[in-house]
Amino acid sequence: MGSTMDKIKGATNEAVGKAKQGIGEATGSEKLEGEGALQEAKGKGQQALGDAKEAVKDTADKAAGAVNRNL
Repeated sequence: MGSTMDKIKGATNEAVGKAKQGIGEATGSEKLEGEGALQEAKGKGQQALGDAKEAVKDTADKAAGAVNRNL
């Protein structure tokens, strides 16, 4: 999966997780609040993974460019 898809899925999971937490809080459902917190954390992790993939790709592209300039 590419960095953009990781970021999109992460943002979606984060938003849905926050919504679940809000609904759980409003209805008094600790279970739903907990599920929401886990889903939000998963989303943040997915976004971080997307950022890391993008950073690695950028670094590799810069390294390849430097090598090509020196040939």
